[in-house]
Amino acid sequence: MADEEPKQLNYIPEVILKKRKNNEDWAIRRKQQLEQRIKKSKGDNFVIKKPEQFIREFRDKELDLIQMKHRTKRQRRALVTPESKLLFIIRIRGKNDMHPKTRKVLYSLRLRKIFNGVFVKANERIMEILQMVEPFITYGCPNLKSVKDLIYKKGLAQISKQRVPLTDNNIIEQELGKHGILCIEDIVNEIATVGPHFKEVSSFLCPFTLNRPEKALQGKKKLYENGGDSGDRKDNINELISKMI
Repeated sequence: MADEEPKQLNYIPEVILKKRKNNEDWAIRRKQQLEQRIKKSKGDNFVIKKPEQFIREFRDKELDLIQMKHRTKRQRRALVTPESKLLFIIRIRGKNDMHPKTRKVLYSLRLRKIFNGVFVKANERIMEILQMVEPFITYGCPNLKSVKDLIYKKGLAQISKQRVPLTDNNIIEQELGKHGILCIEDIVNEIATVGPHFKEVSSFLCPFTLNRPEKALQGKKKLYENGGDSGDRKDNINELISKMI
């Protein structure tokens, strides 16, 4: 029997070997990163909810909906529109215990996040809406100083779905010039006086992102007039605004 010829090994260029090694190293690093991310997500902040916790959260959200309906019916007759035409609303609570209908109302006010604030024109309809979500917001009548401070220090414009600082009057003129509003001072005046183009200007402004106030909010669900955080603060909203800018 003739001796078999030894098999010849295919030659693999060094460049390909190096590339394979780099790919293997990258795959190992990527795997380690994913493992660390999973481990981190299952750390202190990762909690497996028990069935009874889901049930309790569901009941709390349903209770929020029931209370919303009761507030609307109970206070409809006592509805009072403030003398000031301008209101500033601040969302002061997150989404815990919040029914989807409550969230929908808050989103309609553009209050998508906690400590967001918006200017609105006071009327009977807006007061009804505020009563629906009262435990999650506080509001009041801002003075001229508060309006100026908010717009100059926290004001951002919504342009082409992007948030743009109000540092260039050319941008203001380009977007609002057709309404006779050419600069940031015109915006302040239109908001403070609730002018004829208030709706266009308030829509042009992004919801204000405010700071968490130190010791100004105690986390109490009661109305402000009863020693809590939520609801109508009237002129005292200015004190809270100054602590959140």
